Amino acid sequence: MHGPTLIIRNMVCDRCKAAVRGILEDAELPIRRLDLGEVELTRSPTTSELSEVGEILRAQGFELVQGQEAATIARIKAAIVQLVHHDGEKDSKVKLSEHLSNALHKDYSGLSALFSEVEGITIEHYFLLQRIERVKELVRYGELTISEIAFHTGFSSAAHLSGQFKKLTGMSPTAFRKLGHTPRIALDQVGLKKG
Repeated sequence: MHGPTLIIRNMVCDRCKAAVRGILEDAELPIRRLDLGEVELTRSPTTSELSEVGEILRAQGFELVQGQEAATIARIKAAIVQLVHHDGEKDSKVKLSEHLSNALHKDYSGLSALFSEVEGITIEHYFLLQRIERVKELVRYGELTISEIAFHTGFSSAAHLSGQFKKLTGMSPTAFRKLGHTPRIALDQVGLKKG
């Protein structure tokens, strides 16, 4: 039996999950399951509880998502962030369409059309942008070669990775490493339109 589910935007890491858990526990909303972008409760919150929790979440940089389309978009983004940044090498060769269809229990073509319409970019481009952010992180650590990073992030070769990286950032991964500082994008800001 499933309980009511809250969709929460901008949950991108384990610290985010811990922060959301604390907020919900403080509000005495019992949690059955907590994943990136999604919390299943054991009981339905009252309207006032939902409003109060929504305000607290917003103050902490999260957003309680209302509406079916917004919830689906938030779930797509959370599934991609999970795949790229947390599941690591074990899923680097998984097909994005299969992953999303399985994670959301919906047809990929419908998910793709909705995402493009609402976000203004394709799911595939959003996935690539997230992968590039992961590459930036791994390049910055300096522990892996570009070939190893390409393997870990699902690129077919170091040349393919370098080409995509340069196309999206304007520099090679090696030049990025030499910068000494990390001009990265927060995971919840990836793909957002500027200005």
